[in-house]
This record gives sequence, structure tokens and C-alpha cells, in this order.
Amino acid sequence: MQEQAKVLAVSFSLVPVLVLIGCGQTSAIQASDKSTSHFANATFKGETTVLAEATKGSEQYRLFQQGATGYVSLQSVRDDVELRASQFCDRKGQSMNALRETTSVPPHILGNFPRAELEFECVPKPMAAAASAQTDDAKFNKLSNLKKLLDNGTLTQAEFEQEKKKVLAQP
Repeated sequence: MQEQAKVLAVSFSLVPVLVLIGCGQTSAIQASDKSTSHFANATFKGETTVLAEATKGSEQYRLFQQGATGYVSLQSVRDDVELRASQFCDRKGQSMNALRETTSVPPHILGNFPRAELEFECVPKPMAAAASAQTDDAKFNKLSNLKKLLDNGTLTQAEFEQEKKKVLAQP
């Protein structure tokens, strides 16, 4: 009975070790200009794809992830990296713009598990820019209509100026 308890105790103590051995590797999100690619000194090099040009003056970030085994799909590793990058930018109130992606090249064997590295930037959300453009268009249309009313004599210059101030004061 005591031997079974010892075997059980040893088994339970090995579980955390086995779990840690099976874990993949994920890096913190780092500024690209202050970090080095995980593929730079790797035995198994990756394949880099340029996805977009960087916005002038934007801060660029790097994020790396490696699967725990060769049985993890490269696509799932890529999806996880993209999700983390999107969440990072979302916390900043911005959208993620992927710039470059480096991925491992099969065969995914010991020492070359599926890996993905994403370089990205956070940019203003496109919807905010579109909403701003729509607001500007609406203001332009109102001002154009007011000008027509002024030109055809429906409004006096004072009334036009008063209405123009109201339109321009709107957010």
C-alpha cells in the first residue's frame, strides 16, 4: 500500500514537469527596433512575407510564437499571433496593421516546430476616419445649402453667419 502511495506521489510530481516540457514558446510584444527576430540566429530559418508598407513615423512591434510540438498546425500558431497583436492594438483603441510575417518552413520536426513571427503597427481605426469624413461631408452639404439660401435672398447675411456658426460648432 505504501509503495502504491509512493508511485502515485512520484506520478503527480511528474505531471507539472511534463506539462512544462510540452509548452510552446511565446514572446512578449516588443518594439521592432529594440528587439531581434527569433529567426535571426535559428538553425531552421523561416520564410518572410511582406504584407504591407509601414505608415511613416509609426511605432512597429514584433511578436513571436512557437507551437509546443510538431503536431500543432502552423495556421493555428499564425492565428494566435495575429489575435494577440489585434488585442494589443485594440487595447490602445487602434487597429492592427500587419507588416511582415515570418513562418517556419516544413518539415516540422524536433527543433523546427511550427513558428510564426509578426511585425505590425497600430493605426487609427478606419471606422473613425470614415465617420469623420461623413461628418465633414454633412457639414459641407449644410453650408452649401445655407449659401444657396443666402444667394437667392431667403437668408440675410446676419442669418447666414448665425447658421454657419451653428453648423461649424457641431462635432
